[in-house]
Amino acid sequence: MTDTLSLSVRGLVEHVFRSGSLDSGFRAASALTEGTKAHQRLQAKYGERDRKEVYLSAEITCGDLLFAVEGRCDGLLVGENDETTIEEIKSTVRDIGAMAEHETPEMHWAQACFYAYMYAAESGVGRLRVRLTYVHVDTEAVRSFEREKTLAELEAYVREAAEAYAPYARMLVKNRRLRDAGIAELEFPFEAYREGQRKLAGAVYKAIGEGCKLFARAPTGTGKTVSTLFPAIKAIGAGKLEQLFYLTARTITRTAAEDTLALMAERGLVLRSVTITAKEKVCFQDQVDCRPEHCPYANGYYDRINEAILDLLGSETLIRRETIEKYARKHVVCPFEMSLDAAYGADAVIGDYNYIFDPRISLKRLTGERKKRTVLLVDEAHNLVDRAREMYSAVLEKREFLELEREFKGVRPSLHAAAKAVNKWFVALRKQTGGDTLVSKQVPEGLAEPIEEFAAQADRELAGGGPGAGSERLLNAYFAAAAWLRTGKLYDERYVAYAEFERNEVRLKMFCMDPSHLLAQMGKGFQAHVFFSATLSPLGYYMEMLGAEEEDYSVTLGSPFDKEQWEAEVVPLSTRYADRERTKEQLTAALLDFAGRRRGNYLTFFPSYAYMNVIYEEFAARSGEEGWQTLLQTPEMAEEERERFLARFDEANEGTLVGFAVMGGIFSEGIDLTGDRLNGVAVVGVGMPQLGLERNLIRSHFDELGVSGFDYAYVYPGINKVLQAGGRLIRTERDRGLLLLVDDRYLQPKYARLLPEEWRE
Repeated sequence: MTDTLSLSVRGLVEHVFRSGSLDSGFRAASALTEGTKAHQRLQAKYGERDRKEVYLSAEITCGDLLFAVEGRCDGLLVGENDETTIEEIKSTVRDIGAMAEHETPEMHWAQACFYAYMYAAESGVGRLRVRLTYVHVDTEAVRSFEREKTLAELEAYVREAAEAYAPYARMLVKNRRLRDAGIAELEFPFEAYREGQRKLAGAVYKAIGEGCKLFARAPTGTGKTVSTLFPAIKAIGAGKLEQLFYLTARTITRTAAEDTLALMAERGLVLRSVTITAKEKVCFQDQVDCRPEHCPYANGYYDRINEAILDLLGSETLIRRETIEKYARKHVVCPFEMSLDAAYGADAVIGDYNYIFDPRISLKRLTGERKKRTVLLVDEAHNLVDRAREMYSAVLEKREFLELEREFKGVRPSLHAAAKAVNKWFVALRKQTGGDTLVSKQVPEGLAEPIEEFAAQADRELAGGGPGAGSERLLNAYFAAAAWLRTGKLYDERYVAYAEFERNEVRLKMFCMDPSHLLAQMGKGFQAHVFFSATLSPLGYYMEMLGAEEEDYSVTLGSPFDKEQWEAEVVPLSTRYADRERTKEQLTAALLDFAGRRRGNYLTFFPSYAYMNVIYEEFAARSGEEGWQTLLQTPEMAEEERERFLARFDEANEGTLVGFAVMGGIFSEGIDLTGDRLNGVAVVGVGMPQLGLERNLIRSHFDELGVSGFDYAYVYPGINKVLQAGGRLIRTERDRGLLLLVDDRYLQPKYARLLPEEWRE
């Protein structure tokens, strides 16, 4: 029996021929901004008979395996005597004049040789030239190396590479057989479907089959995690998918996905899942520094990673952070990079939104063919809108370049001059505006050239290992400059540029007001998308902001709980900023009355720390007379502090406990305090974001488009926070509790209709 694997030339070649160490990662940004340009400039000089970006494919037999390999070669050139040359183009910042052929990476030659073989085998050409061309991204200087190859030589080379890839391929085949057998026998991992679960699961399976986007509003208690994972896994077993990504913004929801897969594993599922944890959290070093001379896990990483991945994916199924760390230490490889490499061979990947939607971080080696066989399950999708605004925005700050100008004076003249030029531009901008906030549809002129020059000089310094190679300020400024150049290519009518001034400091931002188009672009090519949340309300707004198209559809589920589980009440006080001082005593009294109705554990949510702290002081003083205990959320709470905060909500508490927290914070989403661990929730205000420049820019943008900019900028994001906070109260069929909504706007139809039916009654 022969097993067929479809893969890209790049995927096969990188697996077999990568060697050496990790670098600090700044190369990716440079390649993104300049590499494509270098290719295009060279390809523009091709003759009439030459072709560029030529699609090629071939089938390579390797024992019990058949590799269906495909890719696009940069150039297929035809000479005067009809001789054929296959050209592979690489951009570089190295000194081209000093390059020697023996220094060129074998991985680059391997790509070229694969394309040459694929073309020769298809066309019957017995001999051709293989050319490896390097283009300097700044000077456009070109250096080429050529080798003449026969079809027999190329075939032998390709077969040898396929043999080297075969152990990994055989492991994948074995894992998939076990996976498919387990999926075939897998049943829903609970005794029965909850209200709405079967409907949601069916809608997910249908969306995968039709290859579209599904937007699901599923209230708390629906069991969204299992209702999306189970049908996606069944679709893998049915051959509709190869892989799923479970994307979320919070650690606690990643844990829920892991636990759900573990539950299905107990019922016979054999599926490889990999959780990607942020580099800063998983790094073994005291400080993240990926230079080989400073990190033994980066030094020689590619010489050890293939064996490490074979060991990991051949031995484990549910690969969480601790599993990655265990194998990374065993094989002395970077745990973060190992999780990324393992993700390409996994059936399920659990991680943050940015691994798909952020152009700076996304998994670059996901091929188009692989995307066509992958579904994106986007949990807590309401969070993605504002996250995307930041992903697609870029910021520059004057002080960074002033500090670099000083740091490299007399040390690196070219880098000093580049930083000075950027700082000088900011000085001129401040003089031009007189220090008043600047808002413009267009990016201020004259900055692109000095930023490009700075990025080029910083790239050379960081790559060359000179005095500045270890400068964290330089690396951060380089990333900011690269992000600025990249964002400049995305800038359109959905953006605005603004500059803020404070004394000598200047902060300039390209701000993405509407990320819907870019979210759609970054998600393009995947088999299906499922965006789901308990608070995807109003649904039309979120569908628009998350990039819905005409063929996409939605599903709205009712609450699986009885309406009688809630005792909801509105206290019609004004919590508007101008009225807070006037109503603070009434608010304190209302909260004291609320918590005093019955002994238990309560959470009160506020729109800001400042407002919360004012009320907390008065409440704590008066509640102390009753013997109540109080808790207060603080900014930047450590993980242990968060755990202690939640642990205090114990159903065995004999007295009354009242916790104060902020809406949109760590305690307002994704936590489960079931039974008598939580008896009441009070939500103060309508969650409206603080008035500010960016929110007002969003408001103006959508007003110009003919919709309610105030709703888009303030009302809808605010009510989402309210729904999340109030949703902490009822988590299971056995929960009962009091819900207090404090604000007179809840009595207005505009706000009331945005609340769940069970709250309105």
